[in-house]
Amino acid sequence: RPYLISMAGMLCVALLLASLVWPAALTAGSAGDGRRQQQQLTALPPRGWNSYDSFSWIIGEAAFLDNARIMANRLLPHGYQYAVIDFLWYRRIAAGSGVGAYGFDSMDQWGRPYPDPQRFPSGRGGGGFRPIADKVHAMGLKFGIHLMNGISTQAVNANTPILDVRTGKAYVENGRQWRARDIGLTHRTCAWMPKGFMSVNTDLGAGRAFLRSLYRQYADWGVDFVKLDCIFGADYSPKEIVTVSEILKELERPVVLSISPGTAVTPALAENITQHVDMYRVTGDDWDSWKDVRPHFDVARSFAAANKIGAPGLRGRSWPDLDMLPFGWLTDAGANQGPHRTTSLTFDEQTTQMGLWSMAKSPLMYGGDLRHLDDRTFNLITHPTLLKINHHSRNNMEFGYIHSERASKPDEQSGRSKSGYPVDVTNNGGMVLGLSTCSDKSAVGWHRSSEDRICRSHGIQNGNASFCISKAKLLPTSDGVTMSSGEDQAKFHLTGIDTDDGCLDASVSPWRTSSASQTPMFSACEQHTKQVWELTENGQLVSSYSGLCATMRSNKEGENETTGARAWTAIGDKAGEIYVAIFNLDTARRKITVSVPDLE
Repeated sequence: RPYLISMAGMLCVALLLASLVWPAALTAGSAGDGRRQQQQLTALPPRGWNSYDSFSWIIGEAAFLDNARIMANRLLPHGYQYAVIDFLWYRRIAAGSGVGAYGFDSMDQWGRPYPDPQRFPSGRGGGGFRPIADKVHAMGLKFGIHLMNGISTQAVNANTPILDVRTGKAYVENGRQWRARDIGLTHRTCAWMPKGFMSVNTDLGAGRAFLRSLYRQYADWGVDFVKLDCIFGADYSPKEIVTVSEILKELERPVVLSISPGTAVTPALAENITQHVDMYRVTGDDWDSWKDVRPHFDVARSFAAANKIGAPGLRGRSWPDLDMLPFGWLTDAGANQGPHRTTSLTFDEQTTQMGLWSMAKSPLMYGGDLRHLDDRTFNLITHPTLLKINHHSRNNMEFGYIHSERASKPDEQSGRSKSGYPVDVTNNGGMVLGLSTCSDKSAVGWHRSSEDRICRSHGIQNGNASFCISKAKLLPTSDGVTMSSGEDQAKFHLTGIDTDDGCLDASVSPWRTSSASQTPMFSACEQHTKQVWELTENGQLVSSYSGLCATMRSNKEGENETTGARAWTAIGDKAGEIYVAIFNLDTARRKITVSVPDLE
């Protein structure tokens, strides 16, 4: 018989979670399949707490340990075990310091980041994070830190020597000592933190030696979890991902590898990476805005359909990461300020987010200041049924066999019924640009229609080019390197036609949230390879920064997609058990029908 549900959420969101127990004969597979767990570190999606949403980059030792103690007492019994210090733990808090600053970072003689001694005083004298890790471990928790990809710009400018962990001395190869300037790729600085870090040349023994010394030190400090940033999505660096993964395998201490950011990530981009990591971001930053939460429904659906949930990974399985849970007391993105406000999400919206994250088996990383954890938020993030689904379910997927109709008019005063795709992207004739791996079939079709114009045909029947961007004069890259005249024919900056928006940018700001369309956009022209493109002979427009290719889709494909009614299903660990989660993403009340035969 059908189940009729009237979703009565005032502003847009209501969640129904039903557990339906079927005769065992109706389920696919045996009941034991759902209960069987591999004895591996990431056989289940990791859970924990991360400092970023509540402290930005300014957290110190005392505040971190306070949160860790509360986590151990209240959340550890529910599987939350990783206490993570997020980014810039090596940066000094001082006048002029901040996310985009230079010259404020602590590092050792080998060019490796070191905890800021003012914020983390227990690390003075050479202990690094070891004293904090020991305290965290004594609480029964595991300790994690955030890292930026590659080597710091400070280390390259100082030309520090590279430690050879095999000898304990400076790295020597081919009769000479290698230094930071030999391995830093100055044309590959992190697009959204160019003064901070740059990629390392992993083709060189010295480059691999530096990374080996880096992660060996973290293991010696007692680190159990690393969140590696500016290496995935629009900042795609596959060689470095694989190299770091191989180095972690060498360590005696098992370390979980999480990679970020998730802008422009698709299942195709993750295809050759998932086996090298444990979790990987698949969206932009998720802050406490319903516009940020809503696009996750489409992203989660695509990764579930591609069978990426729980695919083989570095330490067991790998998990698409929908980002942190921004509930409770928070700060703002990139702020030089700690927790000072409560979440902007309504409780219905928080319930919806927790429901989707659980049904999609995303890692659960709470982001609010635990010192202000209220009972309602605690009960939500420890909801026994949701946590059970998150860990002990299978065949998790969006369920399309639902019927719904509005039971009231939409709230026209709320902007929440609008599409999650803002008008800040390259848009020409209803088409927008995206990024994908160059093996994607949609990456071909670009051609030079004139000396200064690059176009992509759309509507093969008439062969007309409906999407064009202009070739601009090639500017020097950030390290002053310019291309030869021969390369000038293939590599260039691109600008909009009849616009003053700047140059086409293959990367994005780290503060760009998941509500922004995950596509390249125009930004002020600058001397960086993130704005350099190459047109290949086979019709691909390749980013010189990430190696990803530009694709094109109709803007209508994403328009108003993440609205209305949605449902997810999963098979439980009991014989004949099926979970159904129903979501109303509209601003109007809806009557939603689910038919039991369809669930069968």
